Amino acid sequence: MKERIEELRREAESYPITDQESLEQYRIIYLSKKGFIHSLFDGFRDVPAEAKKETGLLLNNLKQFATDRYNASKESLSSAETASSGADLSMPSVPYGEGSRHPISIVRKEIIDIFSRIGFTVSEGPEIEDDNHVFSMLNFPKDHPARDMQDTFYIKKISGEESDPHDVLLRTHTSSVQVRVMESQKPPIRTISPGRVFRNEAVSARAHCIFHQIEGLYIAENVSFADLRQVLLYFAREFFGKDVSIRLRPSFFPFTEPSAEMDVSCNLCGGKGCNVCKGTGWLELLGCGMVDPNVLEACGIDPVRYTGYAFGMGIERAAMLKYRVNDLRLYFENDIRFLSQFRTEIV
Repeated sequence: MKERIEELRREAESYPITDQESLEQYRIIYLSKKGFIHSLFDGFRDVPAEAKKETGLLLNNLKQFATDRYNASKESLSSAETASSGADLSMPSVPYGEGSRHPISIVRKEIIDIFSRIGFTVSEGPEIEDDNHVFSMLNFPKDHPARDMQDTFYIKKISGEESDPHDVLLRTHTSSVQVRVMESQKPPIRTISPGRVFRNEAVSARAHCIFHQIEGLYIAENVSFADLRQVLLYFAREFFGKDVSIRLRPSFFPFTEPSAEMDVSCNLCGGKGCNVCKGTGWLELLGCGMVDPNVLEACGIDPVRYTGYAFGMGIERAAMLKYRVNDLRLYFENDIRFLSQFRTEIV
């Protein structure tokens, strides 16, 4: 066997390796499980005991030599291929800049931080909801237009039994999260619910079928509309600046009574009137109101003992006002020219 080992070493040393194909052939002939070296190890059991030490050393040296030549040739061929490709490895790397958060994420975090400073916690819930949490428990009548297919994406249940296709849907507002909070917690409750919502609307510069909301809820004893106004004024000044003004206009929502729309003074013209605010000096931001007693009762909260307020706003709308963006679709197109403008807004 000693002579055979020396012979294989000479062959492995002189075997021509010029490309990847010959390199692979070298591996198969000498280093594979069916190769010459492996077969020598199989025959090692027949070597006399007095010669095993010397023969074993020669075998290990042969295997190490073949392996080292294979690795060196592989590295050499790889370097040669890289050089032939024309790549200049001495060139510095491309100076890729840092990324940035999406403007919706920036505004979402900022709104959460503002309300967190005054005791609001964050609550989240499922995007696929049932009619009960999205409409019924929020005092929506059975014939309310929002239930119509023109406004809501309904999902038909997939099961072995017949079921009403209108009882599972994509949530149209994050008020459904507030319902779940009221079901599971006892007052006092002070929470905000950010999340993605869906409405069956035509996509345009002012509307989209997917957008983001953040809604607030506060329920305790002796909560008044004055408390609501003060919280909203605090938020507006923290978000838009100390010079902003707000106004509340009477409105209607099924789940609040009384209800109002909140406007903020236009930050483009300073309230003097411009094209963005249509000459009024005001921009609509959110809806709000006192939680309707029917909603409290449906959620198992005593409407005699407790009162509360709720508010909700579109995050895209707030971002449009803050960054003076005039087309809602820009938030969904991932145009790097648009997103790069927020590079300094890494938070």
